[in-house]
Amino acid sequence: MPRFDAIGFVVDDMESTLEFYRLLGLEFPAEPAGHVETMGPGGIRLMFDTVDVVRSFSTWDQPHGGHRVAIAFVCDSPQDVDATHDRLVAAGHPSTVAPFDAPWGQRYATVADPNGVPVDLFAPLA
Repeated sequence: MPRFDAIGFVVDDMESTLEFYRLLGLEFPAEPAGHVETMGPGGIRLMFDTVDVVRSFSTWDQPHGGHRVAIAFVCDSPQDVDATHDRLVAAGHPSTVAPFDAPWGQRYATVADPNGVPVDLFAPLA
């Protein structure tokens, strides 16, 4: 039986991508290559491949239009959502949803990674 193991992203710039996700606490090798991965909570791997690597074995084209995937990071508190959002924006990453108290009971915000992938930040509202 197959089992869920990893989430992979195609990235334009490996260095800026890893820098963004390091700001969120993920660890990666100091000398990145065309394929980089890290182990997430629960043993799920998060993988990044450069466009060149993916095109070396497929006919991959840049997607167009809206996103179909977003990833989410749970924060320690509603204040941590705001602080994390502000830290990412100060590092030059665009906010796509400013922090707000969502009707589903979370402090919630979204920042785009260097490839335009939405990264949701959230925490329960007490």
